Amino acid sequence: MYVYDTFDQTLINQRVNEFRDQVKRRLSGELTEEQFRPLRLMNGLYLQLHAYMLRVAIPYGTLSSEQMRALAHVARTYDRGYGHFTTRQNIQYNWIRLEDAPDLLYDLAAAQMHGIQTSGNCIRNVTADQFAGATAEEVDDPRIYSELIRQWSTLHPEFSFLPRKFKIAVTGAEHDRAAVRFHDIGLIISRGDAGEIGFEVIAGGGMGRTPVVGPTIREFLPKQHLQSYLEAILRVYNRYGRRDNIYKARIKILVRELGAEKFTEEVEAEWAAIDKANVDHEPSEEQRVREMFVPPAFAKVSGGVGKKADQSPEFKNWYRTNVHAHKQPGYGIVTISLKPIGGIPGDASAEQMDLVADLAERYSFGEVRVTHEQNLVLPHIAETDLFALWEALASADLATPNAGLITDIIACPGLDYCSLANARSIPVSQRISERFRDLQRQHDIGDLKVKISGCINACGHHHAGHIGILGVDRKGQEFYQITLGGSGAEDAAIGQIIGPGFSYDDIVDAVETIVQVYIELRQEGETFLSFYRRVGGEPFKERLYARV
Repeated sequence: MYVYDTFDQTLINQRVNEFRDQVKRRLSGELTEEQFRPLRLMNGLYLQLHAYMLRVAIPYGTLSSEQMRALAHVARTYDRGYGHFTTRQNIQYNWIRLEDAPDLLYDLAAAQMHGIQTSGNCIRNVTADQFAGATAEEVDDPRIYSELIRQWSTLHPEFSFLPRKFKIAVTGAEHDRAAVRFHDIGLIISRGDAGEIGFEVIAGGGMGRTPVVGPTIREFLPKQHLQSYLEAILRVYNRYGRRDNIYKARIKILVRELGAEKFTEEVEAEWAAIDKANVDHEPSEEQRVREMFVPPAFAKVSGGVGKKADQSPEFKNWYRTNVHAHKQPGYGIVTISLKPIGGIPGDASAEQMDLVADLAERYSFGEVRVTHEQNLVLPHIAETDLFALWEALASADLATPNAGLITDIIACPGLDYCSLANARSIPVSQRISERFRDLQRQHDIGDLKVKISGCINACGHHHAGHIGILGVDRKGQEFYQITLGGSGAEDAAIGQIIGPGFSYDDIVDAVETIVQVYIELRQEGETFLSFYRRVGGEPFKERLYARV
């Protein structure tokens, strides 16, 4: 994985020192909250309902075991003993004291971590496929290009104050685990006619108040021109993006208003005028970064998971859902579920983070990944180590065998923490999880993604849920609007509103009804999403809104 050089380390150290002085001036009253707000946001510090919240960047979701221990240290020392992993592959701490923030950032900087570009109108933390470098599907490792983008975009003077926040995602696999079509820019690594590596470029996707599946604006971009083409897109957005209306300031609105064809023409014209030699990375720079991501020294593994594992039904269930194929024979990719039945999606205690760090060091070459589905991944596990790993995870309530099932719920913090939320997300996710706790039933239901947001900003990605749930305020009461048929994968789609919302008391029963309609009417081997696309919303509406 990427290791900071002197330039990287100096940059974040100087930022910490600068912020320490800013916090001191805020605490003394020299700075008002209005004056301090843009300064704290540039360092990932938000003011939420109950306390300050710090968002820490985890570039393209990759952590070393040492960095995971640093996150555990922060949870234990500066928070209430836990952290919340987000759909942006970041981690958030919800109970930060302002006077502690500089020391916290100093401790993070020592582990090559920071909160830069996790908030504000800038290019945010670049996200990628959590299976990068481990799956046989990929054309090339997306972390390499994500790191090049990170270095190019960090504090880029032209793009530090954009019309609105800006998000980029990269995938190198046919199966999209990074939701690239729901980003301001999505990049899919592909090969050209001569076998050369490049990108399909998508622009103008996003969720929130106006959900949009981003259109492809270039079928193939040679990899050596990645930075100059991104610069062209950002320049067009910076020039024409709305600054008079926060709700119309995202690039998705610009692409929609201009039309994808006209927007592409503007980007291509801008790109033609750019001095590419001064913008694009040198081949030697790509090689330098690529050398940080060489495959680990895999051992030759034989023997599989062993007889002991074969005799454990609990292990078999976990292996079935949480272990995925690896490109290296004899190895697997392990998803660590942060969705225990009745738990808070994405939360991990300091003790759990320390354990994951230890297990990564022991079994996975010291590497951990964070997924946009709010889970963790150990990317390189020998099959002969899987049973021992499972036992260790189970001892810490980290072996829930539900990856991809109905209880593997995405949920934002909602009204329990967020000042923007209209309704609670966490209790709804917990109640749904409890309702469907029976593992045999979960497997019978199969692949079903439930995603919950506490407001229209869609931090829980509800638009892309097979079942999406949006919390709304109705005269001071929490209600929940249901959408069906969304997808964040390669078949990206926006879920369709099924009808009037449901009260907090009724929402779990509504989800139960939706599942029952699917179970009763599905064809052999038909997934929930396939079923919905075949029959549409009417069978669900009839049952959900039937008059008694």
